[in-house]
Amino acid sequence: MSTLPSTRPPLSNTAATACVLLAALLLQLPLILNPGYFSHDELQWAALANSSTPSPWLETSAFQYRPLTFSLWMALSRVLFDTPMLFHAVLVLWGALNAVALYWIAHGVGMPRWPAVFGALGFVLTPYAAYTHGWVGCMADLIWLSCALGIALLVQRARARWMAAIISATLTTLALLGKEAAFAIPPLLALAWWLDRDSNRRPLWRAAMLAAGAVCAVYLDLRVDVLLHAPREGSQYTLRLAHVPQRWLEYQLFTPVVPLLETSTTLHRLRPLWLAGVLWLGLLAALWQTSRRLTALFLLGGFAALLPVLALGSSWNHYAYGFAAITAMSVAAAWPHASRMGRVMIATFACLSALHGASVMLRIQQVGNIQAVFSPALAHALRTHPGGITLQLAPDAKDWIFVRLTHSIPSYQGVAIGNRVRIVPADTPADYRIHADGTLQALR
Repeated sequence: MSTLPSTRPPLSNTAATACVLLAALLLQLPLILNPGYFSHDELQWAALANSSTPSPWLETSAFQYRPLTFSLWMALSRVLFDTPMLFHAVLVLWGALNAVALYWIAHGVGMPRWPAVFGALGFVLTPYAAYTHGWVGCMADLIWLSCALGIALLVQRARARWMAAIISATLTTLALLGKEAAFAIPPLLALAWWLDRDSNRRPLWRAAMLAAGAVCAVYLDLRVDVLLHAPREGSQYTLRLAHVPQRWLEYQLFTPVVPLLETSTTLHRLRPLWLAGVLWLGLLAALWQTSRRLTALFLLGGFAALLPVLALGSSWNHYAYGFAAITAMSVAAAWPHASRMGRVMIATFACLSALHGASVMLRIQQVGNIQAVFSPALAHALRTHPGGITLQLAPDAKDWIFVRLTHSIPSYQGVAIGNRVRIVPADTPADYRIHADGTLQALR
């Protein structure tokens, strides 16, 4: 019995690239249309930018030595902070270009076009990417992953090992100046060297791995004492090997638990946790049935992408940005070869991931709507209260939003904030009440 040929025309590389870019932008419209900001970081760096704070290129003794990130952040804040939607559009476009790079890399190693397209789009819809693209404070993660993707893309096309080594060393240096998470680059390149079957590319991956490893070794030699012993803000930066199993588990199970906003809350709810565990094991079984190499990429690649953050005292969505890229493409690559049951598991996990990403986008936009009302109202109130003000929360106001939006912010719209604002318990006399939408009600 003959099979009718497909009438669907093949997708050209240019069309596929345009499809990924435009679809990624459309899928992330809630982030672009956000009229405000998510947390204190954006407000702090905007204030520093407006005060002409010098770029921190020489502050090598700082625990977070990220001069490329902080310099770019201040430069963008000077130009774009007063137009939040445009600021968000720039970051979403950046994230969409990362998705395009993922598509090119995957197709370059032999992945069929349509699975590569859907894998790239699945990446931007993960709750990890949605969070990273929606919070300006995650710019460092965009930088290091862009550099890692640039290495992979250019090494695929390099004609000699020395070219691969120079490309890798240069981009790894830039990635490290963006964020220490770039320590994931050498193990990811080692995995590419091990898993790639193309005998022409394997020496290029090896050269790139050794070059990236050398750069990381030099950076670590210069910075290891600071990374281990410098003062740091908050227990989330405390390094302990005992944290590794819990962090790894949180990042694996967070994706299908749609109601959660942040990874650090993953283990707080037992019932959805069991369901997430069953779904994750089902996904792993589907990958194992399809390809041992894809299973290795999913597990080892995901572990390598998370390696620099697994020992930290807390998990965060943006820490798993690289992890999301690896796992999304691994799962998409398995689809054409999966059994019917395997496809059911893949589709179920992918749908929950996309729903979770959409939920994260909408909640980030919700916080932005509140910030766009609250911060100007706070600045106006402080203009009329030179000695500072006290605020109490209305019963339906979410405390974590307003705690973040008043934390260590030097100024807003030219009005000094600093320690002039205190949030007090609801039964304590206060100058203003904060309502859920961010408006302030005078109480005195």
